[in-house]
Amino acid sequence: MNSVHRSRIFLGFLLLLTLAWTVPAHSADALPSWNEGATKQSIVSFVERVTTQGGKDYVAPSERIAVFDNDGTLWSEQPLYFQLFFTFERIRALAPQHPEWQEKPAVKALLAGDMKTVMTSSERDLFELVVIAHAGNTTEEFNKIVSDWVASSRHPKSKRPFTEMVFQPMLELLSFLRANGFKIYICSGGDLDFMRAFAERVYGVPPEQVIGSTFKYSLGSATDPLAIVIQPKLDVINDNDMKVVSIHRVIGRRPIFTFGNSDGDHAMLRWTAAGSGARFMGLVHHTDGEREVAYDRESKIGKLDKALDEAIAKGWTVADMKRDWRDVFPPEKK
Repeated sequence: MNSVHRSRIFLGFLLLLTLAWTVPAHSADALPSWNEGATKQSIVSFVERVTTQGGKDYVAPSERIAVFDNDGTLWSEQPLYFQLFFTFERIRALAPQHPEWQEKPAVKALLAGDMKTVMTSSERDLFELVVIAHAGNTTEEFNKIVSDWVASSRHPKSKRPFTEMVFQPMLELLSFLRANGFKIYICSGGDLDFMRAFAERVYGVPPEQVIGSTFKYSLGSATDPLAIVIQPKLDVINDNDMKVVSIHRVIGRRPIFTFGNSDGDHAMLRWTAAGSGARFMGLVHHTDGEREVAYDRESKIGKLDKALDEAIAKGWTVADMKRDWRDVFPPEKK
């Protein structure tokens, strides 16, 4: 083999490498937990259209913004939001050090095991429970508290760690979008610091790409003048219309791809749909009562009513858990 021939082979090899890096990852096999059908095809087709250079729907990588809700969209939310399980366990653990908490009706009911009374408490009383579990800690302390909790606590029904109650099809979707140049954000009604403690490890979403409800902060603790301390006062409730405002404030771009599961996500889905060019709006519809929980219009947790009506009327993608997902959760770790 002469030097000219070797050079041509080498140049050909370099060309193949270049193509491998520049051609979008359009493989249906990237979503193995999604059953073949219209729902899976709508995702793959959209990604193909916005990543094919020269196509009429092509979107530059800098504008490929995807936003996902967390509770009920990326992981389960039944029978309670997982942050409430954390809150309840935290209060039970700290209660012996705070006998004055017994004066609070919701705390008293919680410590007595009267969950019916707890869950029928006023929003103010429930919020007070969340404040007790969060406030007074530095953000670094709270991050460790949550990290330890998700490592040791178990879901009451499945007995699996809460971080294994993530939806396998959605994990695959996150990876599929990343492989095709999308930047992924989580925009949830859950507490920002709570989600940041596990989002990167579980979803591959770094802290700066997590948007959530927030408490007010102050700078300086008794032992560290530069520590950020969580205060017992809510700053932002990141739900409904506020999700749109928060996306604008944090990202500065309108998403082209948005996935939610409840009426709390309706506004950001509608805002995504109102943009120009190709748009993807998706809903997780919890229809599988055997592998997860079946609920929608009448549920107090993750109510899906008006958003479902608009999705059906306007042709948004509705991922029917029972029909469209081959697997719901990842394989159990031994």
